[in-house]
Amino acid sequence: MNNLIKDARRIPVDEARTAVSVSPITLAAPGRGLPLELRITGPALGEALPIVLLSHGHGPSNYIPSKDGYGPLVNFFAERGFVVIQPTHLNSKVAGLPAGASGGPLFWRSRVEDMSLILDCLDEIEAAAPVFNGRLDRAKVAVVGHSMGGQTAGMLLGARLTDPKDPAAQDVSMLDTRIKAGVLLTAPGNGGDSLSEMAASNYSFFNPDFSHMTTRNLVVIGSDDASAHLTVRGPAWHADTYYGSPGAEALMTVLNGKHGLGGISGYDARETDDEDAERLEIVLRMTWAYLRSAFDGDDRAWAAARAALQTHAHSHARVDLR
Repeated sequence: MNNLIKDARRIPVDEARTAVSVSPITLAAPGRGLPLELRITGPALGEALPIVLLSHGHGPSNYIPSKDGYGPLVNFFAERGFVVIQPTHLNSKVAGLPAGASGGPLFWRSRVEDMSLILDCLDEIEAAAPVFNGRLDRAKVAVVGHSMGGQTAGMLLGARLTDPKDPAAQDVSMLDTRIKAGVLLTAPGNGGDSLSEMAASNYSFFNPDFSHMTTRNLVVIGSDDASAHLTVRGPAWHADTYYGSPGAEALMTVLNGKHGLGGISGYDARETDDEDAERLEIVLRMTWAYLRSAFDGDDRAWAAARAALQTHAHSHARVDLR
């Protein structure tokens, strides 16, 4: 029950059911600098559960950019049939490496490798979390990423990267074909002239090529997400992933939404620049419906959600289709 929402309630989703969470689970990761710590959260009951890999962003909070963040999104998905696996990437303040360490400041390559390592180690993860043993559907895997996590997700879906300052990072491909769908939440856009002076100087790896991102995906942006510290182009920058990716099936624009999309990264979090329960619930329901249809191989949940959004909640968000 959520007394804070009204219009979003009309977007159909499954009823919530009991979920369980196991943390920490630690995977050996030679050459990474630290073992990989993660959390796994999913339904207490049920079989053949789809897997969602969640890549956190690089925000100002101490704990949200880690396995312990993104409670609103994790809980919503897990209570409605998905198993969510959250790694703590090396850019995490609470459990990562210093920004000056090899691969820093944001450890873009390691972040992508973390997700593929998780898929390599699903047997080990199940053994460490017996409540999920034998219940994960390895044929149904999606990736969801917010902000910097959106870049991580995009690369797993096929986007490539060239860093003009790094001779070893030229047209890098880290596609993982085990991942069948993705959701990119306020992901970074194009590089070059689109970047702010700060981003061009410090984050020159924000120089993607989305033309190879053919795995199906949904792009979500906020209409007011200017991200002036990263780009000179304003909110439109975050839509580059949609216009550049052949696999992008839809662009959802959250009206009046900023980088926090209403609060996906944490409950009552100082990191959220646009906290709004209605906005948050719409993002949760629409992204869940998109993945539900992607996992089920039909369009019923996604089509029903779009129709409800247009009829009952069009003042909060819109969806554009290819």
